Amino acid sequence: MPALQDKTVLVIGRGSGIARVIALAVSQDGGRDLAAGRHPDDLADADRGMGIGSEHVDVTDESSIAALADRIATVHHVVSVASARARGGYADLTANLGSASFGTKVTGPLLLAKHFAGKLAPGGSFLFMSGATALKPAPGMLAVAATNAAVDAVTAGLAVELAPIRVNAVSPGTIDTGAYDALGGERKAALCRPGPRPVPPGASAPPTTSRPRPWRA
Repeated sequence: MPALQDKTVLVIGRGSGIARVIALAVSQDGGRDLAAGRHPDDLADADRGMGIGSEHVDVTDESSIAALADRIATVHHVVSVASARARGGYADLTANLGSASFGTKVTGPLLLAKHFAGKLAPGGSFLFMSGATALKPAPGMLAVAATNAAVDAVTAGLAVELAPIRVNAVSPGTIDTGAYDALGGERKAALCRPGPRPVPPGASAPPTTSRPRPWRA
């Protein structure tokens, strides 16, 4: 049986990019995708004909998150790919840019956990987005790197406080170290899905964050 069959996955973000890929994967795996974002009409247009529901939520507004949680009885997995990247060097950054970046990717996940932990079905999980810059900042990516590093810290902290609920962070832009090759193709592919992750060979427990070593210059 597919891992997500008959499971409801709440995906927060735009109707394109990573959020779109996740929605398609959930649908193909027999799950029910519920898309949420600040522009639900745009999400509905993007997902028309796919049987995907659309909801309004602003992850920088706690009342909006609380209202969404009130409208949803039960959810199996919550995924947030929402971001507000604050690009630029230190001299180009403003307080508003920094606040938007942290509010969307750091405070947002904290509030999602606060209001949805009690809504998760048994075996449920949270999945958030970090990034390679958390380990290797690049010029013009200072605030992005700081935000992603904070996402990792929040993920680790939530994993401790919410255990046994799984809390994971994935980092687009990193490479595969090969640590999971021994699991085989099917189980390795499961790492990209929401939910509990398989234990790599020789490890006693699954990792809290999925953050392979980034490319080195």
